[in-house]
Amino acid sequence: MPSYTAPGSTQPPAESRETKLTARDVTARLFKAAPGSHPDLKHLDLTRLDLADLDFKAADLAGSDLYGADLSRANLNGASLVGARLDSATITSADFSGADLTDALILRPTVFTTLEVATAEAPRFTGAKLVRFRSDGWFDRADFSGADLTGAVLGRSAVREPSVNAPASLTSANFTRAILKDAKLTGTNLTYAHFAEADLRGANLIGTNLTQADFSGADVTGADFTGANLDEANLRGARGLDQTIGLASALNLDRAFRDPVR
Repeated sequence: MPSYTAPGSTQPPAESRETKLTARDVTARLFKAAPGSHPDLKHLDLTRLDLADLDFKAADLAGSDLYGADLSRANLNGASLVGARLDSATITSADFSGADLTDALILRPTVFTTLEVATAEAPRFTGAKLVRFRSDGWFDRADFSGADLTGAVLGRSAVREPSVNAPASLTSANFTRAILKDAKLTGTNLTYAHFAEADLRGANLIGTNLTQADFSGADVTGADFTGANLDEANLRGARGLDQTIGLASALNLDRAFRDPVR
């Protein structure tokens, strides 16, 4: 694994993996799988394969290496990607809704086809399990609504060396009703992000840009806002504001929208 990755991968030893498959091999396994059987693709070497547009039929890809694979428009809904490695993968318009990405890595992925952010190209993680998930991806407008990101690390904190210029951008990302308990988003751009009714207990938001972010109904008990930019952020209805860390030192706190003090 490249030196810039942080520890935490659950990849099995290389010698325990099967021989590298071809894209045709993967397609054949998916085609032959019985309905509802969760095709077995776990602990495989699937690096740099063109798997675009494939329906993975909720396959078991636990521990597989998808480094550099093209997963554009792939349907990974309900798939198991526990401990999988998707570094440098192309995940444009990929659907990870309901997938289990516990301990998975997606470092330096390709998300958008141009420098213009297109909502249709953002990957979907609706209702996914992303416990201890790590990624420095450019996930502007990505949908994480209802996802479990407990202990996840997003942004520059996901890489080991501070010199690496990670994109660390989640502008307009949707975390509505998501669980971000103890998640680490240090220094990440979360401008216009939606955290309505999200669980942010113990989340690390140090140095994040939360300009016009929406925290209505969110639980921020124990969250660390030290150095965060709260310019025009919506904190109305947020719970646990009196139990946060560093809120008084947050930038532009006076410009955030808060419930009147009674």
